[in-house]
Amino acid sequence: MTAPPRALTIAGSDSGGGAGIQADLKTFSALGVYGASVITALTAQNTRGVTGVHDVPPAFVGEQMNAVFSDIAVGAVKIGMLSQPEVIRAVREGLDRWRVANIVLDPVMVATSGDVLLVPEAIETLRRVLIPRADIVTPNLHEAARLTDLPLAEDNAAMTRQAEALMRLGARAVLVKGGHGNGREAEDLLFTGGGPQWLTAQRYPTRNTHGTGCTLSAAIAAGLALGLDLVQAVRAAKAYLTAAIRTADRLAIGGGHGPVDHFHAWWPT
Repeated sequence: MTAPPRALTIAGSDSGGGAGIQADLKTFSALGVYGASVITALTAQNTRGVTGVHDVPPAFVGEQMNAVFSDIAVGAVKIGMLSQPEVIRAVREGLDRWRVANIVLDPVMVATSGDVLLVPEAIETLRRVLIPRADIVTPNLHEAARLTDLPLAEDNAAMTRQAEALMRLGARAVLVKGGHGNGREAEDLLFTGGGPQWLTAQRYPTRNTHGTGCTLSAAIAAGLALGLDLVQAVRAAKAYLTAAIRTADRLAIGGGHGPVDHFHAWWPT
């Protein structure tokens, strides 16, 4: 019998399959990690946008966490869409109850389509309750600005200030993603307290970017479950996502922002 590495995603469901729970489980599988899931919300969603959100009751989110952690030895946890303050608190209680380590927090606020996925009153709860519990927080430029109440970063110095502000909120490490920026290269800032590390990759022009943030954070969690240290996990995750974006245009899924190519190493061209 084999005991593969295991990771858990705590996130919302995307009925279109490109982001959320679905993207996370695809990423885990592509990287050789067994995936379990705790669903925090159901979304009526496709490549064009989100038409509805149905939140899962906080008590049932906790019940799902109890079911997973009481039976499966989870090596890392990715946390995504948590749209309500009560759900955020339920997740924190479950993490503390089961003494969970290797937590990757992706502060999902807005979908690729522009639809809002986090109610405004939940932002302060996210700051106070979950960021201090995370081993790494992975905001994009817009999310970092909202979380720190600073202007949208337009250069490396501004990204560094936002990473430092997030560290002061209690995060052990921060990855500020520069994918929404401009230029020929996508530059991310990994900040661990020991100084900034800049991770650079070629930018590939494509509209198929649905679920990029979910995929990257899930890939980091997969790397941690596989036994990589944090820096190694982040670098491996960025390489995986870059490859998934590079080949995304070979997928013809929907009429809007399609998904990245999670199984680029497996599916035939």
